[in-house]
Amino acid sequence: MANTKIFQMAFSKIYSLYIQKIERKNQPKENLDRVIYWLTGYDENSLQEQISADVTMEEFFEQAPFLNENAHLVTGTICGVRVEDISDPLMQKIRYLDKLVDEVAKGKSMDKILRK
Repeated sequence: MANTKIFQMAFSKIYSLYIQKIERKNQPKENLDRVIYWLTGYDENSLQEQISADVTMEEFFEQAPFLNENAHLVTGTICGVRVEDISDPLMQKIRYLDKLVDEVAKGKSMDKILRK
């Protein structure tokens, strides 16, 4: 798969891009962190540890405490691909996160983003 290069990218770099994206849309960083906590089970301290340790995207998801049981409810397209149709489990997790970040940037309500 050509996209596997993203698996080896530093999560800290992707995280900083996510921050830039949501701040350009005047959304608070807290909402970004909240969707990451929801999806992966990290909390404030463990997320900061992952950023400081400069883990790859692959390691970030491998070390995640859990994947939210409602992650499968994250649907729609990202980069022209339907998230629910992605066959590679790691790529699907990355795209779940991308989709959640897009929803934060668009100003959707947190209840809708967190599939409540």
